[in-house]
Amino acid sequence: MSLPPGPRWTRARADAFLPSIDALLDSVHALIARRAGGGGAEGADPRLVLRGVLELLAEEGIVVRDLERGLIDFPATAPSGRDYWLCRLSGEERVDWWHWPEDGMAGRTRLDQTPPT
Repeated sequence: MSLPPGPRWTRARADAFLPSIDALLDSVHALIARRAGGGGAEGADPRLVLRGVLELLAEEGIVVRDLERGLIDFPATAPSGRDYWLCRLSGEERVDWWHWPEDGMAGRTRLDQTPPT
């Protein structure tokens, strides 16, 4: 199983981009909360904002797997040429996990334990 074509990420680059991703996802969560709470019937449609955020991230190859949990994957390529996903859940300070495309979240492995080859 291969990843879609596009940019590939390193752990350092992904870590550096996390504050921007967190800010985007926090904005979407806040907008949804305001709408759900009845405050803010005016203004941006959360669905349109979410679509825009997802498209912006997709341009960089980043996939939001679970918006509520903040599960995101960054496409990466091992030195062997095999593609894998760098994986991060909201609240994790940095990108410390990876998995093969065919394994999904169940195959999440710490980068410091078994780096992709």
